[in-house]
Amino acid sequence: MRRAAFLLLLLVPAPAFAHGGEQEAWRPETSIALPLLLFALLYAIGFARLWRRSDLGRASLKRGALLFAAGWAMLAGATASPLHTAGERSFTFHMIEHELIMLPAALLLVLARPGPVLLWAFPASLRTAFASIARGGRGAWSLASAPLAATGLQALALWAWHMPPLFDRALASEGWHIAQHLSFLLTALLFWWAMAHGRAGRNGYGLAALCLFLTSLVGGALGVLMAVSTSPWYRGYAAMGMTPWGLSPAEDQQLAGLVMWVPGGAFHAAAALFFLYNWLKASEVGHAVPAE
Repeated sequence: MRRAAFLLLLLVPAPAFAHGGEQEAWRPETSIALPLLLFALLYAIGFARLWRRSDLGRASLKRGALLFAAGWAMLAGATASPLHTAGERSFTFHMIEHELIMLPAALLLVLARPGPVLLWAFPASLRTAFASIARGGRGAWSLASAPLAATGLQALALWAWHMPPLFDRALASEGWHIAQHLSFLLTALLFWWAMAHGRAGRNGYGLAALCLFLTSLVGGALGVLMAVSTSPWYRGYAAMGMTPWGLSPAEDQQLAGLVMWVPGGAFHAAAALFFLYNWLKASEVGHAVPAE
């Protein structure tokens, strides 16, 4: 455990793309690279069309494009870079990949609000059809995107996929692995949308802070269980023996648990403090207005 904590300081700041001193090959998998490229292409087409039609809104479009580019780059870096290859040999790097998908990548994409831009990548007839589908599913969306519901769905995905039967299946099957990552990404997008855009008045800031605090506890508890465990949970990583970076399967899992517990918890805690500050600020303004 002590050795794992020490290695955390060495491994987390820089994705270890070296294996035996040699650089990992940049080999993005087609099943990952093509959807990422299609995602970027659709955004670029929609952005170009909206840019030509807008004058006053160009500053907002540009800000959204910068956030989208940062989120897309973070998502591509997590899933289509040598970090993904390193995650096939080490649970720690697999965990770093998951954290990047669910935390900075998902948050940046949500802040970018890419929906309208992506919609404009399609012909008018399809835009109308998509709008009709969206109106029909508004009730289900309202239920799923409520802050507490979104928090619960993300927690369910996180814990379910880290249970040994499902995680081992994801390690053994590319299709299940893609399903795992999609589940993490979609529930994280839903969660961050509920936190950033799903507020109802100033009380929404306080609810968002509460949900973020609960999420830090949920993820932290899972990370602690991994960090204190003296035996590996997953057959796939246990069968590999020592990692290329000199960790036993148990130490590799302990380090992965620390990654989920410490950086992951700190990210949610920082976001919770941001919303808590805005809640207190809004409450002060709300109390000041009646006093006047």
